[in-house]
Amino acid sequence: MSEELFPEPEWLSEEVKTGTTIIAVTFDGGVVLGSDSRVSAGESVVNRVMNKLSPLHDKIYCALSGSAADAQTIAEMVNYQLDVHSIEVEADPLVCSAATLVKNISYKYKEELSAHLIVAGWDKKKGGQVYATLSGLLTRQPFAIGGSGSFYINGFVDAEFRKNMTKRECQEFVVNALTLAMGRDGSSGGVAYVVTIDKDGAEEKCILGNELPKFFDE
Repeated sequence: MSEELFPEPEWLSEEVKTGTTIIAVTFDGGVVLGSDSRVSAGESVVNRVMNKLSPLHDKIYCALSGSAADAQTIAEMVNYQLDVHSIEVEADPLVCSAATLVKNISYKYKEELSAHLIVAGWDKKKGGQVYATLSGLLTRQPFAIGGSGSFYINGFVDAEFRKNMTKRECQEFVVNALTLAMGRDGSSGGVAYVVTIDKDGAEEKCILGNELPKFFDE
């Protein structure tokens, strides 16, 4: 009976679980995206301050979840293709076009890549838009959440979301949702990154842990 000279360590043979919290919501005139900053591999935290809100174009961003490397790869591929597309058509790309590219790549490499991206942004044709993409799925929604932390805040977002919220209300909605998820999900944490996009462009903000709102159980 033969034995392996160099047996694979147990931690390599186990499935490495990842976690995060991402969210995007529309308001009259734009969108707000948010994410936590913790990158985990199993029980270990490998990065405390990763920005998971990646620009695809000037007024289009995506929120990353799943494998950090896989999600970043998809974002970089779409960013390159949108740059080429905007040069060819001599105009800014549509948010739907960016979401469709993400959907196509996610579906084509669904067996090799593990990533879920939320695409959101603003364009002249349809204004602020949020799209959820997952292995060939593409749906436009007034708001979307994802990542392991989203399971803890389903009730909160369903109860608190309202149509026609102002930009300020949407920003508070996103920060509160992230704070609650980060307080309950062990795979989410760090700081909160928030991007607000409207016809004037994108505004990025980083909210430190001690600046996040406090809730009754803290």
